[in-house]
Amino acid sequence: MTTNIDERTRMERFLGAFTEVRAGEGTTALLLALNVFLLLMAYYVLKPVREALILGEGSAELKTYMSAGQVVLLAFVVPYYGRLVARFNRMKLINVVTAFFMSCLLVFYVLAQFDVPLAIVFFLWIGIFNLMIVAQFWSFANDVYSKEEGERLFVIVGFGASLGAVVGARTADRLIEPFGVYQLMIVGAAILLGQLLITNSIDRRESSRQARPGAGRADAGPRKTSGANAFAMVFRTRYLLLMAVMLMLLNWVNTTGEYILGSIVKETASAMVASGTTGSLSEEQLIGDFYSKYFTLVNILGLLLQLFAVSRIVKHFGIPWAVMILPLISLASYNILVFYPVLYAVLAAKVAENSTDYSLNNTVRNMLFLPCTYEQKFSAKQAIDSFFVRMGDVLSAALVFVGTTMFALQPRGFAAVNAAIVVVWLVLAWAVGRDYARLTGRQAAPARRAAPAV
Repeated sequence: MTTNIDERTRMERFLGAFTEVRAGEGTTALLLALNVFLLLMAYYVLKPVREALILGEGSAELKTYMSAGQVVLLAFVVPYYGRLVARFNRMKLINVVTAFFMSCLLVFYVLAQFDVPLAIVFFLWIGIFNLMIVAQFWSFANDVYSKEEGERLFVIVGFGASLGAVVGARTADRLIEPFGVYQLMIVGAAILLGQLLITNSIDRRESSRQARPGAGRADAGPRKTSGANAFAMVFRTRYLLLMAVMLMLLNWVNTTGEYILGSIVKETASAMVASGTTGSLSEEQLIGDFYSKYFTLVNILGLLLQLFAVSRIVKHFGIPWAVMILPLISLASYNILVFYPVLYAVLAAKVAENSTDYSLNNTVRNMLFLPCTYEQKFSAKQAIDSFFVRMGDVLSAALVFVGTTMFALQPRGFAAVNAAIVVVWLVLAWAVGRDYARLTGRQAAPARRAAPAV
C-alpha cells in the first residue's frame, strides 16, 4: 500500500528529493546516516595518527608489509566474531565490539604517555577497526530494513558515510596541530561513544514500532544460528562466495590503480623539478598539492552521485545492473590508460572509479546483503568485508612486486593487467546480480524476516 504523500513530514518531503521516503521513515534513515557519519568521522580522525606513527617509527616499506599482517590477523579475528554473533543479540554484539575498540584507544593513549612504541600494533589495530566496525554498522542497517526499504533508504544512509569521511579528515587537519597526535585517540573514542548511543537509540525506536508488513524486526533476543565458521559459511554458499571474490578483485584493481596513479604523479613531479618549471615548489609540495586536489574531486563527485544519481540508478535499472556499473567504468578507464598513460588521463580514470566506488558501489554492495539471513549479515559479511577485501591489497602488493622486479612493468603494463582482471570482476558482478534477482524474486513479500537460504 502506497503511503499518501500528505502524511509525510516536511523533513521526509525534503528527503524525497533524493530518494523515495514514506511517512514515518525519515527519522530512522537520518539517525542511521548520522550513525555511519560518526563512524567514518572517527576513522578519518584516527587515520593521520596511523600515518604519523607508522612513518615516524617505521617506514613506507613497513606500511606495505603490514597489509599482509592484517590478513593473517583477520583469519583469527573473523571466526571469533562469528562466535559472538551466535551468542549475542544484535545490540549486545554491537555494544561489546564497539566498547572493545573504544577501550583500545584509551589504552593506546595511556601507553603513549610512557613512550611505548605503538606503530605496528596501532597500524594493525586500525586496519581491523576500520573494516569490522563499518561492516558491523551495515549489518545492523541490513537487519533494521527490509529489502524494499533498504533499496530506497540506503541512499540517505550512504550519504552520511561519504560526508563523515570528508568532515573527519577536515577535523583531524584542524585538531592535530593544537592538540597533538595522541590526543586524537581520545577524540576518536569520544566520537565512537556518540555513535554507539545513537545505535542504541535506533534499536529502541525500531523495537517499539508497531508490527506491519515491511517493518523492521524488533531485536528481542539472540537469533537461532547455525554456529558455523564465518569462512565456511562463505565457501559453502554460492551467493556469498561470488560476492567475496568480486569484492576481492575490486580492491585488487583499485589498489593497483592507486599505484599507477602514484607512479605517474611521482614521475611527473620529478620531471617538473628537473626542468625548473615549478618555481619554488619542491617535489613533495607538488605531489601533496596534486593529491589534495585529487581527493577533493573524488569526495565532491562522490557526494553529488550519492545525492542525485544512486537512488535513480537503483530504481530504474535495479541492483543487478547497478552492481555492474563500476567494473564497466574501470574496464573503460584502464583500456584508455593502456594507450594514454599520462597524468590527466589516469587522474580522470581514478576520479571516476573512486567517486563511483564510494557512492553507488558502496551503497549497492551493502544492499546485496538484504536478502541474506541474520547470521550471514553479521558473521559472513565480516569475513567478506574484512578478510577478502584486505586480500585484494595483498594481491595488489604481490602484483606490484612481481611486475617491477621480474618484468619491469611500466604504468601501461599494470593498466593492461588491471583491464584483464576487470573482465573477470565484471563476469562475477553479472553473476552476483543474477543471484540477487533470483533470491529477492522468490522472497515472500509479507514475510519480513523469512530470508531465503542463499
